[in-house]
Amino acid sequence: MGTTLDKNKIREALSLISVPGEGQNLVESGALRNIQVFGDEVILDLTIANPSLQARKKTEVSAMQIIHEHVHPKAKITVNVKVDAPKAPKPNQIRGKAIPGIQNIIAVASGKGGVGKSTVTANLAVSLAQMGFDVGILDADIYGPSIPIMFDVAHEKPLSVNVDGKSRMRPVESYGVKVLSIGFFTQPDQAVIWRGPMAAKALNQMIFDAHWGELDFLLVDLPPGTGDIHLSIMQSLPVTGAVVVSTPQQVALADARKGVAMFRQEAIQVPVLGIVENMAYFSPAELPDNKYYIFGQEGARNLAGDLEIPFLGEIPLVQSIREAGDVGRPAALQEGTLLREAFDEVCRNAVQELVVRNKELPPTEAIKITTMAGCSAVKKK
Repeated sequence: MGTTLDKNKIREALSLISVPGEGQNLVESGALRNIQVFGDEVILDLTIANPSLQARKKTEVSAMQIIHEHVHPKAKITVNVKVDAPKAPKPNQIRGKAIPGIQNIIAVASGKGGVGKSTVTANLAVSLAQMGFDVGILDADIYGPSIPIMFDVAHEKPLSVNVDGKSRMRPVESYGVKVLSIGFFTQPDQAVIWRGPMAAKALNQMIFDAHWGELDFLLVDLPPGTGDIHLSIMQSLPVTGAVVVSTPQQVALADARKGVAMFRQEAIQVPVLGIVENMAYFSPAELPDNKYYIFGQEGARNLAGDLEIPFLGEIPLVQSIREAGDVGRPAALQEGTLLREAFDEVCRNAVQELVVRNKELPPTEAIKITTMAGCSAVKKK
């Protein structure tokens, strides 16, 4: 090449990229430890916290590409990537205020209301149960509980059971899924008008005063948005991972992005297992081979790619999903249907991501809220 490359230009180029899952660029985050230049040869030493092979490889490739694009197209580049991550404890070892007998706690969230989060939660629970897992649902949508209706148990009441000399609530069971919801304790026409502390107290009672028994999965159906209830749940429980539900439209995707950002907050750090695209397309019964993308096409899939998190699958907009939810028989129970296949695929992908998460990352800790001044006031226990 005949010329020596400029270290400052290399550093400027590397400031344009970041490690997957680590918001700051390579320079600001301190990931760039050393640059060595020998004529047209460049040797980079990078240290990242993300332990996954995908993150290491993507960081290496991105560094090479950005230097070729912004410094010199024929530079000979060697990238040494070192992982500096906390040593992982045993998989499924839950720290914090855990519930005995529950192996994995999955939060199902959406930034925006009306995207079908509770519907997806209900059907994922049924799919998991049909695969042979022991499953429970905690309906944490305090102000709009809908899980009891979807499981046809709206008029049921949890019974009291004596466990080790203490009175506990026994969750209502339907279709092989154990369910607890604030909806069991209110009248159908009664609005829940509670301030945050009162709602948090009710949630804690449903979590810790219940006898869940042995569960492989406890799915937590969170309310829309990113607020006080979400912090209360993550303060009370060491959530294993989160699933974010969105429709393909831009308004929903903007809020879904905020939902992912909440779980990725430095003080929270709940791994996002992936995004589910609900109402992905509409196929009329008379034209089953036609797909109409009413809310946009592949918006959630593209968002997952942008945020570098898994895409778990898409659920079509089908009238029978709504009908099944209204009559309390989740669509995932319908054998041999497109809907059953769609929910089973999302379920399998979520379980696969959970296995990877438990293998590669340490358990999530419950968080401690020291003040209500904002997210900066949240820290790990």
